[in-house]
Amino acid sequence: MSRTADIVDRITSQIERGLLKPGDRLHSVRAGAQEHGVSKNTMSEVYDRLVAMGRVEAKQGSGYYVARAAKPRVEPRPPHLAEAVDHVSLLREQLERHYSVRVGDGRPPPSWLERLEVGAHARLVRPVGGSDLDHGYGNPWGYAPLRERIALMLADRSITAPPERILLTQGANHALDLVCRQLLEPGDTALVDTPGYYPLFGKLKLARVTVAGVRRRADGPDLEDFAAKIAALKPKVFFTQSLAHNPTGGSISIAVAHRLLQIAAQHGVLIVEDDPFADVLPASAPRLAALDQLERVIYIGTFSKTLSASLRVGYIAAAPALAQSLCDLKMLTVVSTSDYVERLIFTLIAGGQYLRHLRRLRARIETAGAQALAALERVGIAVPAAPAGGYYIWGTLPAGLDEAELVRAAADRGIFLAPGSVFSTGKIADAVSLRINIAYASDPRFLDFIAEQVAGIGR
Repeated sequence: MSRTADIVDRITSQIERGLLKPGDRLHSVRAGAQEHGVSKNTMSEVYDRLVAMGRVEAKQGSGYYVARAAKPRVEPRPPHLAEAVDHVSLLREQLERHYSVRVGDGRPPPSWLERLEVGAHARLVRPVGGSDLDHGYGNPWGYAPLRERIALMLADRSITAPPERILLTQGANHALDLVCRQLLEPGDTALVDTPGYYPLFGKLKLARVTVAGVRRRADGPDLEDFAAKIAALKPKVFFTQSLAHNPTGGSISIAVAHRLLQIAAQHGVLIVEDDPFADVLPASAPRLAALDQLERVIYIGTFSKTLSASLRVGYIAAAPALAQSLCDLKMLTVVSTSDYVERLIFTLIAGGQYLRHLRRLRARIETAGAQALAALERVGIAVPAAPAGGYYIWGTLPAGLDEAELVRAAADRGIFLAPGSVFSTGKIADAVSLRINIAYASDPRFLDFIAEQVAGIGR
């Protein structure tokens, strides 16, 4: 980020938090430049940007003032839209990043990706058969060499999927959106893990689909609950994350996976298996897609969790007719995905940089996971499912704490928590649970806060 943008963000944040109020006079250009350690030209550009944003007003001969303009009237949102947006409130904070201690974040810290040097390889990206990038839309299926490489990666996981059954997407969320649009209509019922992936809940509610949760246990979905929900609700689809589950961190057992597929087949239910951590997990781990070979299972992968969240490339592997329908839907909604970014990822994979990066990332996950488990135990957080290679731990706090009060108190201390209720489709247990990112779990500020809260129970 440039120095100008950094100062603009700082002043904007002060205005949003009420530290600078409407009508307050800001420093002169000279005084502002001295305060921030920049030139007067840079400070003038800062004020110009703030004026253009509507945050600041310039008064001739007087200076710069925090804008007094009234906020635009916000039209009420339709009930289904308001409910969907409420489900992604946690995602909003992950993107806007107001808090310094990010225990509830869904992504690894930038330092875990710093040696990948994506920018250094971007200049190596070239189209096949030319010296300059093609400025067309690209193939709607996605960059063919990358799809071929993904097919080889899936073969290592015992999933047979030739390139013509693999559709590239703008990350896993885009893949989920396409699947939802293709398979479900308003009024249909879909099953999801609970606790489970909260942005998916929002997508389904936005589509006016009825969402029902299947209890998630340490070894996968609760089979009795799964069978009962199918019998009672007649769902079309079950969305699940078999391995390194978000948010619990656990993975499915082979026995549960086998029986789950049997129940789904008996009732004609399709399964969407999301596998965002596949590249850092054992290829031999039990995957529904490997047991089913994409007859009833739709498999979703992504590079966002293991490579970079800003490189929005994911993929869907599915039965031939469904893959073609999803490609048609992709063309109707976004035309195509970024050929340039797909070529960049292929370059990183083909050149060996991605493999070296994954080795470092696995080591970081293993070390951080072990440290997190020890740290959480010291402050009284129970972990019902041992982390299975992803970024998350599901921690349960001692009885007597109130979730809303805990989250509010943490926010006052600059600590971002991901409370269990966000990941649930219904009423949650009385005990307070948190999704904890292993990369931040050992932060002394978080641990001291939790220790204080636990010590205060019953006072």
